[in-house]
Amino acid sequence: MTNSILKIFILSIALSYVIKYGGRFLPVSGTIVAALVGVLTLPVLMAIALGWRWQQNKL
Repeated sequence: MTNSILKIFILSIALSYVIKYGGRFLPVSGTIVAALVGVLTLPVLMAIALGWRWQQNKL
């Protein structure tokens, strides 16, 4: 349990660093679609990963 929390914490720090310092190299227009993609990408990927893991444990 602690190991997975530590992995998530480290991944979160790495992602924050990439967004903070690497984001200026990606020109993104300020549209509603760009905002939705930016906000919903990670939760959708997490839902897919958790759903896949749930299916693997269910069998």
